[in-house]
Parts: sequence; C-alpha cells; structure tokens
Amino acid sequence: MNRPWTADLGNGTYRNPVLNADWSDPDVVRVGEDHYLTASSFGRAPGLPLLHSRDLVNWTLVGHALDRVEPAEDFARPRHDAGVWAPSLRHHAGRFWIFWGDPDHGVQQINAEHIEGPWSAPHLLKPGRGFIDACPLWDEETGEAYLVHAWAKSRSGIKNRLTGHRMSADGRELLDPGRTLVDADRIPGWFTLEGPKLHRHDGHFWIFAPAGGVETGWQGAFRSRDFFGPYEERVVLSQGRTDVNGPHQGGWVRTAAGEDWFLHFQARGAYGRVVHLQPMRWDAEGWPVIGDAGEPVATHPKPAAPEQPVTAPAVDDDFPGGAHGKQWQWTANPRPDVWTRPAEPSGPSADGLRLGCVRTADAHDLRLLPNVLVQRLPAEEFTVEVDLALHSDEPGAKAGLAVLGDAFCWIGLEAGADGTPRLVHRYAEGVAESERDAAEARASPGGRARLRIEVTAGARCRFSADTGDGFRPSGQVFAATPWRWVAALLGLFATAPAGTGPAGTALFTTFRATH
Repeated sequence: MNRPWTADLGNGTYRNPVLNADWSDPDVVRVGEDHYLTASSFGRAPGLPLLHSRDLVNWTLVGHALDRVEPAEDFARPRHDAGVWAPSLRHHAGRFWIFWGDPDHGVQQINAEHIEGPWSAPHLLKPGRGFIDACPLWDEETGEAYLVHAWAKSRSGIKNRLTGHRMSADGRELLDPGRTLVDADRIPGWFTLEGPKLHRHDGHFWIFAPAGGVETGWQGAFRSRDFFGPYEERVVLSQGRTDVNGPHQGGWVRTAAGEDWFLHFQARGAYGRVVHLQPMRWDAEGWPVIGDAGEPVATHPKPAAPEQPVTAPAVDDDFPGGAHGKQWQWTANPRPDVWTRPAEPSGPSADGLRLGCVRTADAHDLRLLPNVLVQRLPAEEFTVEVDLALHSDEPGAKAGLAVLGDAFCWIGLEAGADGTPRLVHRYAEGVAESERDAAEARASPGGRARLRIEVTAGARCRFSADTGDGFRPSGQVFAATPWRWVAALLGLFATAPAGTGPAGTALFTTFRATH
C-alpha cells in the first residue's frame, strides 16, 4: 500500500516522527502488551482520539472517547481554540481514565472499563476558567490520589505555574483547595511551563512538563519526595544540534519488556504537532535521559515488543454503506440528521458519503461552518483525491475538497444561476471575510469531477480536477496555514445559500491519499 507516511523502516528500526500528523499533546499508557495514546481534539467532534500500538511505532486509530464536546451548546459552531486541551490517559482499578482541561469550563474526567467504551459522561471535577493540561496519579504505595494542572493566561491571567490537589480515589472530587507545586517564575530562564504529566518512580513524585513555548522550548522533569514539594528540576530533552524544534509535551511509558520510552510532539506549522518517539534511560543520579544524551533521535532501533504489521492511522476511505471512517471529525458537534443522508440501499451509489447541501448564511466562509468533515494532513508531502457528484440545481449549492485553516482553499462543484453544475476553485486569506475565485469556473458535464490536491514541502498545495478530459491544474499554489492551535485540515463539505426547502445533496466516493 502506498501510504503517505510510515515510521517503521522494516529492518528493525524506525524513523521519526512515528505519527506524522497533528496528534497534538499526546499521552500514552500501557496495559499488558498494548499501548494506547490520546491527544488534544479542541472543538472537533468526536473528540479524544484513541490510538493503539504494540510497539509504539505502528499505530492504528481505534475510535474516540468523546461523542460530543460539552457543554454541547458551546460547541455548536467551530471553536479551534477551546474544548479538549492536552488530555492525560491512565489505567487504574481495571478502568481507563482520561482527564483534560477545558480552558473555559475547567477540569473534566471520563472513564471506561474497555478502551472501545462505553465511556462515562464528562464529569466536571474542577470548575473554572484557565485550568488546563490536567493529569491524575493514583499512588499504588499509599492508596492516595492526586491531580496536577497548568494554567492558561488567556483565561486566568496566570501562567508558568503548576497546581496540585489531593483527589478522591474515584476521581470525582478534589480534597483540598490546591497548592502551587512549581512556580517557574522562580526558576531562572524558565517560562510558559505547562503540560504536566504526573508519575511515581524510585521513591519520588515526578512531573514531566515542557517549558519555553511550543516552537522553541524544551522538555523538563521535576522530582520531589513529597507531592507538595519542594521540587528540583532538570532539562531532559532539547533541540540541541538537531532540526527538531521545541521537543515538547508528551508521555513516558514503560513497555512490557521493561524499556522506557517517551512520546512528544514537535510543532511544524500548518502540519501541526507531529509525534516523535525517544528512547529513555535513567542516569546514575536517578534523572531521566531522553533521546541521544538529551537530543531527539531521527532513527533508532524499535522497542522490544511483539511483531506488528507496518501500519499508520487510516487516511483512505471508500465510505462503505455511506459511513465515514474513524479518521474523520466534524468541525463542531455534529447534527447527522441534518448534515448527512442515508446511502442508497443498492446499486452504484451504495457506497459513498452523501452530504446534504446545508442552507446557511455562512456559505461564503468555510471557517464558520460546523458541517465540514475534516481529517489531519497525513504527511509532509502527499496527494489526495476524491470523486464528487453534485445532485442539486439550487443556484449557489456547492460541495468540494478543501484545505482548511486560518486561510482556506477548495475545489469542487457549484450549481450556477441556471442550476447547471460547474467546476469552481475558491480561496480566502486569513484576513478575508469571504471567499473569492482562485480560477475561472468551467463546465462540469454531468455534475461530476475527480478532485485532487498535491501537497509539497512547506504545505504548498496545488489544486487540479478531472471533469472527463483528464486532470487539469487550477489556480495558483496555495500555502496552507494553521488555526490558532490546530493544524490545517483536509475537509469535505456541502452547503447552499440561506433559504427554505431541500437544496440537494453531494456524493463523495473513493477518497485516496498517496505519497
């Protein structure tokens, strides 16, 4: 299979990143010989992705833990700077637990007996603004439970500080008002301390936490004999002489074979926060040493683990039975009864994603639409294609394939003033409030087209389409841009101008991404 990216080199070694897409703020846990990973999902739904691996190199997306982002009414429209920030994944008392900080509402918690669910409804453990990056710890030695979190200055006016609480064993109540564990304003040269992950090891409480900002920072480790401190600190991973800027925020995991590894992200602009895997050991003074003497590795022998097929999270989709794969999310809480249509029971259209052309006053700006189905850019360089058929004669009804971020660009089909479908290519800059033509419209016989985007280094996107006479390039090169916290995304959509009554549908089939 011609995947856009695989980390396993097939010779007992791997290359970084092991997840070459925007799996932001990863955390990982081992249960038996299986490893599970989750990541930030912000305002997209379903949220809290769940990935599985036996060897920490080959990962598969197995589902999501959060069907809708709560409170639901706050996420009826896209909110890329809110929602699920930096979750922590743990396994305790026979259950999986995920804690996260919503910067506008507080620390939330869900749990499940099995990774595939069902997951409990979100429980608001610590209400308030500015509480982010929450992580629990159940101390197996004493039976005590704890919670640590960071702060978002944009909501609270506080940053560079970690706060700790004693917590009830069921994870539903904090047992004290909280105390500052680490005030990095008191540590020379440290700023933007965040993303704490709490562990117990060798008689110490450990907090793995990054500082210095996602683009330029480093990974720190703090230890103390007492949960409430005082803590001593050390930088345990930094860019050094490598090209891995700001190695930042992740999770330590010990494999069934007893090896220690660390998964962290690297911020790469429009591609988002890609995930690297680093070997980890403990020095003579009991401090962790991550990577190659504290610098990220580019390639390395794989962890000792059961054999696993070479794989990566799915990108392709044939939409069997009209359903989309787990790799897709909506840009807001979904309304499937309004946004999607059932597949035809048989015949050539039995498979394929059928989207309703949703009427909205925001049809001029994809960034405002909640009904855009998105997935991550799967590699630095790749080509993506999809077939589209527009079944609408409503003037202005349109559907297409997009690269969506602070700026966006899309190619697809639109019904003209007389209802005749035509191929269009549109874009909007980050400062623009509505889209404009990127190329002249052209005829689309039968209202069908095969759409293509070729992405090269620097997230430079070249658009083309085949309307029956071969692929023809369209418009200028478009440089993808991220949102505030989120990478650029690939998107499928269907919409129509505001009005009443049905506006038709769009059928997407055979979505493919290749290197």
